[in-house]
Amino acid sequence: MSQIKVLKSRDIPGLAEYIASDKCKNIVLMLGAGVSTSAGIPDFRSPDTGLYANLARLRLPYPEAVFDIRFFRNNPEPFYTLAQELYPGRFRPTIAHSFVRLLAAHSLLHTCFTQNIDTLETIAGVPADKVIEAHGSFASQRCIDCHRPYDDDKMKVKILAMETPKCETCGGLVKPDIVFFGEDLPDEFIKAIPNVAKADLLIIMGTSLTVHPFAGLAERTGLKCPRVLINLEVVGSIGRRPNDIVLLGKCDDAVEKLCKELGWEEELNALWAKTAMEPAWKDAQEAEDEGAAKEAATTDDLVRVITDAIGRKLKLDEAAESKESAADEEETVALNEETNAVKAEESPAFKAASKEEPTATKEEESTAAHSSSSPPRKENAAPNEETDAVKAEEPPAAPAFRAASKAESTASKEEESTAAPSAASP
Repeated sequence: MSQIKVLKSRDIPGLAEYIASDKCKNIVLMLGAGVSTSAGIPDFRSPDTGLYANLARLRLPYPEAVFDIRFFRNNPEPFYTLAQELYPGRFRPTIAHSFVRLLAAHSLLHTCFTQNIDTLETIAGVPADKVIEAHGSFASQRCIDCHRPYDDDKMKVKILAMETPKCETCGGLVKPDIVFFGEDLPDEFIKAIPNVAKADLLIIMGTSLTVHPFAGLAERTGLKCPRVLINLEVVGSIGRRPNDIVLLGKCDDAVEKLCKELGWEEELNALWAKTAMEPAWKDAQEAEDEGAAKEAATTDDLVRVITDAIGRKLKLDEAAESKESAADEEETVALNEETNAVKAEESPAFKAASKEEPTATKEEESTAAHSSSSPPRKENAAPNEETDAVKAEEPPAAPAFRAASKAESTASKEEESTAAPSAASP
């Protein structure tokens, strides 16, 4: 293996000497969440402090559901609650981001692959054609149904208002061009994978190298290509090759030491200072709302803010569902009562009662007619006939109705016969 060794030493001085040599012309970088944590952006996968670990206690199918396209289609609110806290404009690029820009300024940067969706590479001034966002980013957005792009300014307004944007063409959900679980990786990433083989130096910063196919990029360099890992812990296969360098610690600290060794310290600080005056970043900071995210002084605080915000949203959704369920239950009870009433009317007991009622009425009328001191007049029969007509329109059992109608008809004729002579008397 000694014949392919290209580094004089596997440390910062040896790395700086190699970068300054004419052997190093194309540097490829792989960036993970650890590059952005010093900006205040939480990483997702840390076992105890990561965003997923905190989301695990909420009413979600599983923590990663916030970034699952199937879950998003039915319930986009949790994602947009999170998006309000992570949306570009709240965070300043880190020293490590400015280091990437510095490599570009020295014409050494070939490709910067990033897993991050925060767009801090672009905000730091890294040329867009050098950045490959393996998992997409907040930089653009489109409808998930018709794929029509959605306006940047409108998207910002919606996200800061924690509202779900809808496509103006088809009404579908609009989503940032972030790769969700269940979606394909960007074509730009797939096409750029061969670039790793062109690297004279591979620098890996702030990633666990557990998410594929991004993690597999580290295995695509030649054996002579030095691989540098700047991370809090050893990951992947880095350190096993003779030209591997492992620098354990924070990304910003390692970058500052390397630039000091290279004589680039002033350039690095100047580039990083410039990020504080970038108009886009400054304007976004001034427009930042004074909500909970502004109170987050540390990354852990922001994780708590995000988790609590999503938790509140889920509880609101649960309350709405409970209210809707209660309304449905009340409607069901009312419907059951109405159904039972109809069934009661159709029961044999109700029909029997309906059959006896006309007979009783007939007997009452007959008794009233005989007990009257004067014979009934013709005009008094009219209301009874009108009542009979109304009854004929009601839907009692058919046989009972026919029997009652026949009896009433006979009684009416007898009354008319009795009334006629009386009317003729002086």
